[in-house]
Amino acid sequence: MTTQAKTIDYCALAELRYQVRRFLRYSEEAARSAGIEPQQHQLLLALKGLPSDRRPTIGSLAERLQLQHHSAVELVDRSVQRNLVRRVRSTSDQRQVLIRLTAKGERILRDLSVHHRDILRDAGPALVEVLMTLTSGARRESRRQEKMRKNAVAG
Repeated sequence: MTTQAKTIDYCALAELRYQVRRFLRYSEEAARSAGIEPQQHQLLLALKGLPSDRRPTIGSLAERLQLQHHSAVELVDRSVQRNLVRRVRSTSDQRQVLIRLTAKGERILRDLSVHHRDILRDAGPALVEVLMTLTSGARRESRRQEKMRKNAVAG
């Protein structure tokens, strides 16, 4: 890889980090303005956006939020106290506790999501551009390494 290519990659990585951080900062401020913690917003979104093959348990939410199990329990506890989510017993397995959004949680999530979608419409092109720069560079490097391997085997 040339020195210029390395510089371009560093610039692209720095730009990606900057764009992601800008979005996250906006998201954190929007959650606080809505009267909830940023992690509570993430919990609401994780619940609403959970893949259909996953059950909304503490374990699956901890995985989606990249939290330790006990931290997810604390987050759910705080969210139950704020009437954002509720715990319900599974109808198929009474031992299993599922987490559900409340009407208040749904409303707050909907309001935040509308604003987030608008921000992403503005920030999206810059994110796409930097991702394309990074992934095209990775593809070029992968092809170059494959060509070198083939030449080494043939030679």
